[in-house]
Amino acid sequence: MTSSRGMSDQSGSRSGDQPAAGHPGAGLGLPAEGPGSLARLAPRIVAVIIDWLVCSVIAAGFFGYSFGGDGTSWTPLAVFFVENVLLVGTLGSTLGHRVMGLQVSRESGAPAGPLPALIRSVLLCLFVPAVIWDKDGRGLHDRFAGTVLRRIR
Repeated sequence: MTSSRGMSDQSGSRSGDQPAAGHPGAGLGLPAEGPGSLARLAPRIVAVIIDWLVCSVIAAGFFGYSFGGDGTSWTPLAVFFVENVLLVGTLGSTLGHRVMGLQVSRESGAPAGPLPALIRSVLLCLFVPAVIWDKDGRGLHDRFAGTVLRRIR
């Protein structure tokens, strides 16, 4: 005789009394929710949009980038790269991360530091590693850099 709990376990649905072993970041030992948990997709996207807009304004103001231009200027991407390397490498977050309550750290929880920030930024600017996730819900850019984007609030 199979219990109703056994049936729900076999069907793959989660009940409230099951451990949250399948949540994003579980394989890294991160909590399911709240501060310290893996950043979810929506705040990540909003943070990137904020960063891209700020970097585009900087590119326009300092380097003559035109918003309605022919689309061949790499200037906003270069500013985005520098912003990520400098801010993640020193403060652990970009402007967008800070607004969205996110912070980049090493898997151990230590600050990201310059080298992981550089690796992460190069891969982030290639775009593809950022849209492919591992089993823990991290983009490949974070996995290869040994970093995690966590919620801080």
